[in-house]
Amino acid sequence: MKPTKKHWKSPSLGRKMELTIFGTGGTPVLIFPSEEGGNEEWHEAGIMEALSEQISEEYNQFFCLDSIADESLLNKNADPKQRIGRQLQYEKYIVDEVIPFVRKMNKNPFLILSGAFLGAYYAMLLALKYPGKFDKVIGISGTYDIKPYLDGHYDDTVYYNNPVDFMPNLTDQSILKQVSDIDIRLLSYANDPQRGASERMSDTLWLKNVDHNFYVWDEVISDPWKLVDSMFVEHLF
Repeated sequence: MKPTKKHWKSPSLGRKMELTIFGTGGTPVLIFPSEEGGNEEWHEAGIMEALSEQISEEYNQFFCLDSIADESLLNKNADPKQRIGRQLQYEKYIVDEVIPFVRKMNKNPFLILSGAFLGAYYAMLLALKYPGKFDKVIGISGTYDIKPYLDGHYDDTVYYNNPVDFMPNLTDQSILKQVSDIDIRLLSYANDPQRGASERMSDTLWLKNVDHNFYVWDEVISDPWKLVDSMFVEHLF
């Protein structure tokens, strides 16, 4: 199971970004890394090995994304406005560069987003902001409120990039219909420190009558990565 590397200098970010690709065909899946991870994170955690059948049988093709979290939400040396501004550039990179690249490589029209921890936030945010572009999102032990990363700063930009804030006030029925058409899976586990965040995200979706699935594993674990593979594989189909 040898991955393929693709990289280019992103016009949106002004720096080189790299993708790690597993598989040559099947339903494409974009995987966002966690807070401190990168495009090798899921491979290093052994999760891609658990997906070997999906890859070898061409059920799925996985595009593992690089991160700039240390330049945006995690960058304590930058003003909060700069942090959220840099995140918007990352969003532009995904929407304007990565998705067209994936579409060129893989003609399957169905597109899945996934991520664990902060990666779940990125996956959910893109699905909610661009619902017509995506068909399924799998958020694992996600945090869906970025205010704690911004040292008390709050403005319209933060609002429109904070799912638990903007979703309750969304009234455009055409957009809500598109969101409802997405197969949304929120996954957590018994002692998940982010379980409350997933519950809040689920409550927010139900508030807008958006059908979705919220699952909590009964297991108590010390290393959440030990559950990510089984969580993800079970909900991939």
